[in-house]
Amino acid sequence: MTRVAAIDCGTNSIRLLVADAHPGTGELVDLDRRMKIVRLGQGVDRTGRLASEALERTFAACREYAEVIEEHGARHVRFVATSASRDADNRDEFVRGVVDILGVEPEVITGDQEAEFSFTGATKELGGRDSCLVVDIGGGSTEFVVGDDRVRAARSVDIGCVRLTERHLAHDGEAGDPPAADRIAAIRADVEAALDLVERTVPLREPRTLVGLAGSVTTVAGIALDLPAYDSAAIHHARITYEQVKRITDRLLTSTHAERAAIPVLHPGRVDVIGAGALILLAIMERTGAREVVVSEHDILDGIGWSLA
Repeated sequence: MTRVAAIDCGTNSIRLLVADAHPGTGELVDLDRRMKIVRLGQGVDRTGRLASEALERTFAACREYAEVIEEHGARHVRFVATSASRDADNRDEFVRGVVDILGVEPEVITGDQEAEFSFTGATKELGGRDSCLVVDIGGGSTEFVVGDDRVRAARSVDIGCVRLTERHLAHDGEAGDPPAADRIAAIRADVEAALDLVERTVPLREPRTLVGLAGSVTTVAGIALDLPAYDSAAIHHARITYEQVKRITDRLLTSTHAERAAIPVLHPGRVDVIGAGALILLAIMERTGAREVVVSEHDILDGIGWSLA
């Protein structure tokens, strides 16, 4: 048994998992799993730099996580940084801050590495399986991975709920209230172009099972299940149909900021970006012909944890 601490720092959120890994049984037993919306990628698509206020929000979360890691006595720590910090001119400032607080250097991984971690985290507990398409819809990028017992093809593209919201909706205030039809069409065009790019190397239509990861997907699942509050156990491995995703996406894209904020399962930090995230998921299901998506609460964070074990 190995006690590990994994940190996944993305464009929108930073998450911590402290767990006991049992390589012999394939179990990763959670001791602490938490998430903070820090919006590290605020403005990166426009400025090419990490905003000072975004860095401070992220460092505040790191200080909290350092205390949790020490409390649990996890000696093996890995900090993985994804899309926003890959793109930023001042990422050295980010790296120095993390090292000062946590004592480990953040690994700014490639999109392909991100995809492999996501696939491992999402599918390890499934055991023997048919071919799966694992889709991880993040804030700045989306990863597509096809595999069975191993990864066979992977691609990361720069479409994410935060990036597309900032590109097409943010200047409207409250991420569009609701978004205008031409702005929604612009998001859809970006997603379709990205899917064309992915299909050059990843056989999106071949796998029998679509597995969806990350906050946009789990939030759509929570809405579909009509949960009174976010419930990880209820959402994990839920099967959400194409019809449900279509209905929820239409609802989110035609609602005001206040109406979205009133949805009980929706985290306040996702209110302005969930419409774009849901639209990405819908477009993927339409492109692949998937009639349902299997939702996983286990994702890149669990893959990072397993890499330490």
